[in-house]
Amino acid sequence: MLEAAGYRGEFGLSLFKRRPRLKPPEQPEPSGGSIVEPSGICGVTGLRPTFGRVSRHGFMTLSWSLDKIGPMCRSVEDCALVLNAIQGPDDHDLSVVDVPFNWDAKLDIRKLRVGYLKAAFSNTQQTPAVDANDRAALEKLRSLGVNLVEVSLPPEPALSVSALITAIIYGEGNAALKDPVEMRPERLVRQDRVVRQNALRLLPAVDYLNASRIRTQLMQQMARAISEIDVYVVPFDYSDYTPNPVATLNTSLTNLTGHPCVVLPHGFNEKGDPTSLTFIGKLFGEAQMLALARAYQQATDWHLKHPKDFS
Repeated sequence: MLEAAGYRGEFGLSLFKRRPRLKPPEQPEPSGGSIVEPSGICGVTGLRPTFGRVSRHGFMTLSWSLDKIGPMCRSVEDCALVLNAIQGPDDHDLSVVDVPFNWDAKLDIRKLRVGYLKAAFSNTQQTPAVDANDRAALEKLRSLGVNLVEVSLPPEPALSVSALITAIIYGEGNAALKDPVEMRPERLVRQDRVVRQNALRLLPAVDYLNASRIRTQLMQQMARAISEIDVYVVPFDYSDYTPNPVATLNTSLTNLTGHPCVVLPHGFNEKGDPTSLTFIGKLFGEAQMLALARAYQQATDWHLKHPKDFS
């Protein structure tokens, strides 16, 4: 669990060590999963905002068109408070859009149009305990007056979503990390990654441009797919353990399209490790997404519990 939690960076490892108290909030920068993966595996609440919601100024760049800044906190409401403080333009990061964050903790969630990714809940490839937690989460939402409707993701393109992310991250990452790799390679701990980084500099410009073009098409398809809903629910993507194929696709796809998500705990598995649930919102729809997630969290107490070894 320590290795998996730290797979996306040292944020996961530091989070796991402090998980029982979790102070102060973490603010990692995800390009592939540095918020959602550690949060979901360690049983805390992690918010990945819409691309363009929060300035990346002062953070290390990996991928200019994928990097996002978001908090990891005890609760959904804590994430909302942090987001309110850090969102908006700062005259440094020109990708940031000036869109209001109209957070209302008392929003009537029964008025929200809420979907659930049925294919991800039907073929989870997870353990019985994880499946039971997923089913219980859907039932809890229904008990709160939420009418869940089925939603589906756009069909995966011929060039897989994971291949698209690889082309974009390494295309942009090689430009962003050129100096440390070329000028100070002996100071980098993982020499095997230096070799890989140099090899991936051979990525053709054509591949990067094609990936960007297909990405734009996916953004348009995703907008149509969720045009009739405000938020949708999907099982957490345990990609470092036993991947749920549809949930894994959802994580990668919404990362490419820039959609916000919040991950929060919803129980424990057979080993006593935290399990989690994911809420996906519309672009700049964090307020509605967080209101629904907060209502679920307030109706349960999983965010207040710890694994038995951390009691």
